[in-house]
Amino acid sequence: MIETKAYAAQNETTPLAPWTFERREVGPHDVQFDILYCGVCHSDLHQIKNDWFPGIFPMVPGHEIVGRVVKVGEHVKGFKVGDLAATGCLVDSCRVCENCKRDLEQYCLNGSSQTYNGLEQDHKTPTYGGYSNTIVVTEDFVLHLKEGVDLAAVAPLLCAGITTYSPLRHWKVGKGHKLAVLGLGGLGHMAVKFGVAFGADVTVLSTSPKKEEDAKKLGAHHFVVTTDPEQVKAAKNSFDFILDTVSAEHDFNMYLSLLRTDGVHICVGVPPKPAEIAAFSLLGGRKSLAGSGIGGIKETQEMLDYCAENNIVSDIEMIDIKDIQTAYDRMEKGDVRYRFVIDMATL
Repeated sequence: MIETKAYAAQNETTPLAPWTFERREVGPHDVQFDILYCGVCHSDLHQIKNDWFPGIFPMVPGHEIVGRVVKVGEHVKGFKVGDLAATGCLVDSCRVCENCKRDLEQYCLNGSSQTYNGLEQDHKTPTYGGYSNTIVVTEDFVLHLKEGVDLAAVAPLLCAGITTYSPLRHWKVGKGHKLAVLGLGGLGHMAVKFGVAFGADVTVLSTSPKKEEDAKKLGAHHFVVTTDPEQVKAAKNSFDFILDTVSAEHDFNMYLSLLRTDGVHICVGVPPKPAEIAAFSLLGGRKSLAGSGIGGIKETQEMLDYCAENNIVSDIEMIDIKDIQTAYDRMEKGDVRYRFVIDMATL
């Protein structure tokens, strides 16, 4: 077994603290890479606090992981020692269900293995994430990175990037479309970058007027303050798509009113409580309320390659691992522009 250093939550009420555990030895199809940087996702905090479902403790969060390969199994063909490597939200899936065969491992019908707070495919061994010094992942779920990229700024692409890239590609959002990005945080700022890169006319919807300058710097063409009734009224029936990145409670009915006929409101944020949706909000204009998870492995690699070719990375603030609780406190207040990334050399 491989002794591994990490930061973990022992239960839903204790702060993260140093913890040591054992990862499996490198098997014939496994890749081990030492972690250089790990992004901090809002879902890390949700899962530690049991906001969505009961967690598996001790819990080592982190699913935006980049590093360098230190060991490969005898049957590994795509990686060698010294290569850059990355892992996102998944470390395995059943491989045999209908969705897995369509490169949609994120929707595995038999249950994919989440990078942390999940179980390996034996359905009994807990998974531990990237707030650690090394990780062992089956080769099929390890992603390639190009040399010369800003590794720290690439790390959040493994969740914030693919979570916004995937729905925009699925609904073929691009030139001729009016896209509204709801919320300008870790997910929202990536949605703006992708929407602009794909050729859409992009508007940021935000409760905070202070974010307008940032939105424009990121490339957004327009900005609507959603606490201003006049701005909201002017934006009604305006958008083909709303990409909703908000993880707090909000009024879906009001936002649905901003869609054109046949418009689609796509949820990628996960509020802790169910929303109330009035049927008339959908009927009036044949509107759709949809959701999207992360992407599969093939699409995630496509996204990483696209970002490398088009110089797209996350806007980040680097932190030491000892400051993770402070980062969580600031993240809850929206005080980050726009993603914290842990320098794992500080572990």
